[in-house]
Amino acid sequence: MNLIVKKYGGTSVATATKIKNIAKKIVDESRSSKIVVVLSAMGKTTDQLVSLANKCSKNPDGRDYDLLVSSGEQVSISLLSMAIKQLGKDSIAYTGWQAGIKTNNTHASARITQIDTSRIKKSLKEGKIVIIAGFQGINSGSITTLGRGGSDTSAVAIAAALKA
Repeated sequence: MNLIVKKYGGTSVATATKIKNIAKKIVDESRSSKIVVVLSAMGKTTDQLVSLANKCSKNPDGRDYDLLVSSGEQVSISLLSMAIKQLGKDSIAYTGWQAGIKTNNTHASARITQIDTSRIKKSLKEGKIVIIAGFQGINSGSITTLGRGGSDTSAVAIAAALKA
């Protein structure tokens, strides 16, 4: 069975209706392929979180900033997993760190250093659709973000690590 990594950006997951439509497409594709989905935050969520950070601090601490802005993707992955399960297909949502994405220590513009794919592969073997938060990973203990375009970077790195 083929393995496909799909990435959906903020505009395509901006509403519950759009997420439900994506879920239908993914469930249909899962009949002939194993699927890993990488998501961005919904719509302008990241911009809103950045704005909030800047309203609270002129110079936000990098660790705190990454912890805040990474939360948008957690909403997207959770909602997509719920929508897929509503359609009768098993799925599992992982944050970047849960998916094994390890980065260097540079907050707000981290670089992926490695991906431990064991958890992803185990879930795929169990027949689940795997949904991963893009844009984020973990360094030696803190959540990091990859900067603008980070979800694209995540999807490409995950596809390469899985040989999809």
